[in-house]
Amino acid sequence: MFKNLKIAAVIPCYRVADQILNLIRTIPPEVDRIYCVDDACPAGSGKLVMERCADPRISVLFNERNLGVGGAVKAGYVAARADDCDIAVKLDGDGQMDPRLIPAFLLPIALGQADYTKGNRFFHIEDVNAMPVSRLLGNAALTFLAKFSTGYWNVADPTNGYTAAHLGVLDLASLEKVSNGYFFETDLLFRLNIARCVVRDIPMTARYGTERSSLRIQNVLWQFLAGHIRNFVKRILYGYFLRDFNIASAQILLGVPLLAAGFAFGIYHWRLSIMTGTPATAGTVMIAALMILTGIQFCLGALNYDITSVPKEPLHPLLQKPSHEER
Repeated sequence: MFKNLKIAAVIPCYRVADQILNLIRTIPPEVDRIYCVDDACPAGSGKLVMERCADPRISVLFNERNLGVGGAVKAGYVAARADDCDIAVKLDGDGQMDPRLIPAFLLPIALGQADYTKGNRFFHIEDVNAMPVSRLLGNAALTFLAKFSTGYWNVADPTNGYTAAHLGVLDLASLEKVSNGYFFETDLLFRLNIARCVVRDIPMTARYGTERSSLRIQNVLWQFLAGHIRNFVKRILYGYFLRDFNIASAQILLGVPLLAAGFAFGIYHWRLSIMTGTPATAGTVMIAALMILTGIQFCLGALNYDITSVPKEPLHPLLQKPSHEER
């Protein structure tokens, strides 16, 4: 199935010296190249791999300074692209992602059914019970926000870092503009949607061991919220007003002003009635209610259009280059 494809694995390495060697040993033979990206790791993960790993598929890359998980992954993608790889699988170096699942991530891309695949830890309900409550609640909230900001209403678990991407479509997604930090996975989804790439979830079970995460929720909460708001606005402006203009565009133009005007009109007369002691007339109340309800209906219509407009036709078959046997 994958014999005509050159497969790469990209592993960002930061404080994973205790787990990285065991992870590399379990990477299946379908993978042709393994890029370990030492992101200025204080534990010297990259040096450890160079000294103690004899796997001929290994290439160790070093970032001069810590760029974050996104910066490390992008460095691996660039190296894989330069080595003429077709698909790159990204998995973390801490052992939470089972390398035996790599073929499942590759298959939809190899069959031309998707441009990008990502893990979904919420697919099997029985597995959810094993997830720490804090991660479960946090991911549920992030999934809801990400559906709005990325436009991929058909996927969940947006921060899941177990992914596979056809490297050709990453050129269309403006990879250099994607966030370098923990917002990387969600920001990449947003840019993949702008490029109209097909994304597909792959059911998986996360393995939680003794590893310590560098992520601190309180440090990234506002960064994530600001990123979601920014991407949502940019996606709507670009997708519905710059690249295209359709029925949803008209509904947004009508619905948002009506909703805002209805609330402003209602609040103004509510305050006026309090200050004067004179209740607002039935007509005044009806005008405010009519504008709000009409605005809501238009916005719901636009939302429905957006949900049904998730990309469905993969792009990478159109970018397909000759197989490695033909070159």
